[in-house]
Amino acid sequence: MPFFFAAGKLPKHNNVSWRGNSCLQDGKGDGVSAAIKDLVGGYYDAGDAIKFNFPQSFAITMLSWSVIEYSAKYEAAGELSHVKELIKWGTDYFLKTFNSTADSITTLAAQVGLGDTSGGSTTPNDHYCWMRPEDIDYDRPVTECHSCSDLAAEMAAALASASIVFKDNKAYSKKLVHGATTLFKFAREQRGRYSAGSSEASIFYNSTSYWDEFVWGGAWMYYATGNSSYLKLATTPGLAKHAGAFWGGPDYGVFSWDNKLAGAQVLLSRLRLFLSPGYPYEEILRTFHNQTSIVMCSYLPVFTSFNRTKGGLIQLNHGRPQPLQYVVNSAFLAAVFSDYLDAADTPGWYCGPNFFSTDVLRDFARTQINYILGNNPRKMSYVVGFGNHYPKHVHHRGASIPKNKVKYNCKGGWKWRDSSKPNPNTIVGAMVAGPDKHDGFHDVRTNYNYTEPTLAGNAGLVAALVALSGDKSTSIDKNTIFSAVPPMFPTPPPPPAPWKP
Repeated sequence: MPFFFAAGKLPKHNNVSWRGNSCLQDGKGDGVSAAIKDLVGGYYDAGDAIKFNFPQSFAITMLSWSVIEYSAKYEAAGELSHVKELIKWGTDYFLKTFNSTADSITTLAAQVGLGDTSGGSTTPNDHYCWMRPEDIDYDRPVTECHSCSDLAAEMAAALASASIVFKDNKAYSKKLVHGATTLFKFAREQRGRYSAGSSEASIFYNSTSYWDEFVWGGAWMYYATGNSSYLKLATTPGLAKHAGAFWGGPDYGVFSWDNKLAGAQVLLSRLRLFLSPGYPYEEILRTFHNQTSIVMCSYLPVFTSFNRTKGGLIQLNHGRPQPLQYVVNSAFLAAVFSDYLDAADTPGWYCGPNFFSTDVLRDFARTQINYILGNNPRKMSYVVGFGNHYPKHVHHRGASIPKNKVKYNCKGGWKWRDSSKPNPNTIVGAMVAGPDKHDGFHDVRTNYNYTEPTLAGNAGLVAALVALSGDKSTSIDKNTIFSAVPPMFPTPPPPPAPWKP
């Protein structure tokens, strides 16, 4: 996941030759609250230049989780320092989106830039215009929120998980924990969905609820701090109930930038498998563990919980477009859960009366990722630059406009958007939105449902790939995530002196 989505002043060793510094005025205009100095940096969301902090936070949480579990695999691939740099690029930006030195806040930046083109609006913005981010000259307003529990709790999860990644850098880790604590408090005190008040967010990244972020964010806060009040919160049955933990339904087990419940249950099952904290947590943790087992069963082809395309791709979003981001997330959960079971010396799990070995989960994850990498009816790799046959007309402004010292203005770039020629710049490593429910794919730049890569989708891909890389001899890192967690039980008192008459 190189820097093709990166915003701001890029580092000297930016490895994407056709990208440069961009949007260096973000957050510096009028009407931005005093708590925010600037919003330069971070990542653009997809083929445009909008910063949507909700899916961006989820992307960073996913990358951090994958590093915490699999740092040895990243190291073996020579990518550990690179992925840590990618995470820090995100967290440095998040620390700018609120007053991160304060203990309490009342406002948080949710978005930079605008994309609404409904009603035939011709005001230059990030969707109406087709420009390299480096050339953007129109206004990029900042959207702030004052009751945005889902966004604040997800950003807290990102900072908390990253604090574990950077635990050896004490000062930075401490800064991340402090920011996460402030955000989580804000999430709990000022209740509301971030997308309820924002037309933009509700169109592009609508959040259905904040209860799942409370459980997920609470779990990450507990791992980052060891403070049991967070564990109490994350294991409150009422929260889990509101998050839909006990209801099933068509989207049960679908892990995404909107709904983190499936991930939260895996994360809390981890606690039960390795530390078994006992009363008062055992009952709800056992429930989470059982629910996770059910989710894993639902991924298997023998149970028809989800349809599959003829080519074998699981339809986690029920045949709607842009399926791959959901597929990679489930592949990561399946791989990581199978590794948890292996590390706990458990050979498998039950689906009703039937016992399945952990290998079945890895097979599920592997076949889905192999489909994405080209083992599908079209023999098309949906990861750009991988294999011999991959999308050439990716819906991405920077990739589709040549870097030739010519500055194309807002509408001047439309000819590149509409050109039938392949992109002049190859966006190596980007996973596009994916095929339709019939395994069909149209390599057309304007059809973003097929050809647009997203930040959150690519973070999930990286997590799944690293989980499946190497062999079984390199498993998860069992203990790093528990670094801040105090011993579950006080040490027993010393035995009494031997009895003498």
